[in-house]
Amino acid sequence: MALSVGQTAPEFTALDQDGRAISLGDYRGKWVVLYFYPKDNTSGCTRQACAFRDAMEELTTAGAVVVGVSPDSVQSHRSFAGKYSLPFRLVADEDHQIAQAYGVWKEKKLYGRTSWGIERTTFIIAPDGHIAAIFPKVKVDGHVQQVLETLRALQR
Repeated sequence: MALSVGQTAPEFTALDQDGRAISLGDYRGKWVVLYFYPKDNTSGCTRQACAFRDAMEELTTAGAVVVGVSPDSVQSHRSFAGKYSLPFRLVADEDHQIAQAYGVWKEKKLYGRTSWGIERTTFIIAPDGHIAAIFPKVKVDGHVQQVLETLRALQR
């Protein structure tokens, strides 16, 4: 089921890289950049996470918090966040429940092989909990700049 702008963002509770519970509701009243990515420590996912890290000051100034979600474990997230000094929370979605709720757990074809995985997607969630913007099939390069521009436009 695909989500659309204006819908209420699906609530979730899961563990972050420190083994602490995190819920979307924890951020009510703030802009949330919720980004789904396939796998810790892969080239594209590392570039994307580091781009969010490098833009953290601008994102914070824009009143946003960043939360990353992938099917990796708490331990994998802890290692990934530590290795790249990521200043935001990474959610372990090992059972794919969050990805399914957001419609980003998809069948993928690569070199003739079919598998299931995360389709790289970013959601901007407004302070009232509604989806304000969706970036499907994200291309990593330039994405964080798009997110910042969209955030600023939404806040005007």
